[in-house]
Amino acid sequence: MNFTPVNNATGTLEGFCLLKTVDQKITAKGAAYLDLTLMDTTGEMNAKFWDFRPGVHKFSANDLVKIRGTLSVYNGVDQFRVERIRLVEESDNVRMDDFVPCAPQPGEEMLAEVRACVEKFSHAKLKELVLAILQEREIQLLYWPGAFRLHHAVRSGLLWHTVSILRMAQSVAALYPQLNSDLLFAGVILHDIEKLAEYDVPATGLASGYTLRGNLVGHLVGGAVLLEQKAQEVGLDEETTLLLQHMLISHHGVAEFGCAKLPMFLEAEVLAQLDLLDARIFEIDIALQGVQPGEYTNKLWALDNRKFYKPKGNN
Repeated sequence: MNFTPVNNATGTLEGFCLLKTVDQKITAKGAAYLDLTLMDTTGEMNAKFWDFRPGVHKFSANDLVKIRGTLSVYNGVDQFRVERIRLVEESDNVRMDDFVPCAPQPGEEMLAEVRACVEKFSHAKLKELVLAILQEREIQLLYWPGAFRLHHAVRSGLLWHTVSILRMAQSVAALYPQLNSDLLFAGVILHDIEKLAEYDVPATGLASGYTLRGNLVGHLVGGAVLLEQKAQEVGLDEETTLLLQHMLISHHGVAEFGCAKLPMFLEAEVLAQLDLLDARIFEIDIALQGVQPGEYTNKLWALDNRKFYKPKGNN
């Protein structure tokens, strides 16, 4: 944990962290205490708050806190004894991004890049549709993850995945002028938009599970339903609406990944291929980070149980 020494003589440490779990328990003598899991970007640690007073101290999972105490080893595992703890205040100038895995760019920057792309659309109604959806979901988009467990399952991961595909799509559109770039970019930006309704996501930006809508409907069909509603509101023509809906329900590329239809026109096929490419690059890169050059990753079940080799020239 990124704690700073306060008193070297007593071994007292102090710092900020996220409370990943908070459990109230009872000692053998009947006294209440808190069993905590502390978390930051360096990892996790168990902690005990023995001086906990119910009704006075109020802490919950996913709270950001400032904490002070001492570190010891219990049964061979580091354990932090909490002496003082309080919720983070605005004057502390700390952000959730400092304590959980997150995208390499702030959500605000990525969303601005997406909006700048949409502003260049020549199709006025398509521009109106996409901007309206982005505006309605701006707050969630800034921190929402791209998945529950697999690719881009980090804070602001949904925008990271979207922006990565959008940049690739812009390069592809420049290489192949026969593509309808407005349609392709709109499909890229909206292809995962209903993941905002698919996952339960607390303030950490890390999904804790699936919603009822996520389990029963999913983001492919849910996105198509959303487009139907919004297209009517802005007056988007029927064919463009249907093309966009098809891109959303077909972007997983193959039926075994849940798509209701296989891609049936050029821009839909390009979206499906770019979506797959970005997801696979992410998963392989993450796996390779855990191995030394000259070694193989474990088998990756999402990639046909293949192992991937890290060349010795890769540091």
